Amino acid sequence: MFSGSYDTYELDNIVDVVGLRSQAINTFREMWYHVFLWALFSSIIIHTCAALVAFVTLRKHKFGRFFSILILVMGFLSPAASGIISSAVIAFVHRASSLPMSPIYAMIWGLGQTTFSACFGFTRILATL
Repeated sequence: MFSGSYDTYELDNIVDVVGLRSQAINTFREMWYHVFLWALFSSIIIHTCAALVAFVTLRKHKFGRFFSILILVMGFLSPAASGIISSAVIAFVHRASSLPMSPIYAMIWGLGQTTFSACFGFTRILATL
């Protein structure tokens, strides 16, 4: 049997990630976690604002008031689908090049993913495909 010890590694607390209280991030898992959380939370904030606007605007419509629920669901599903993969790619490139990532860079990468997806959605490029 294997007699070596396993490294018990715990990821940072969500409050530490959002509060930028971490030190330099060196492992793939930490990098992915930080970038993904920033992408997730920024997407949730933007979709919550959009859902509030949709609800206030369509509150008297028979079916339109339920569109805000769909907008909130997309706020969770969008980063879950594309954010996981793109955060992993970003973390892989940083780790493969042996570059430590500061928490500020993780925030910029996460907010950049949300900004890019919002710009992509507003330009209506998908409608032309």
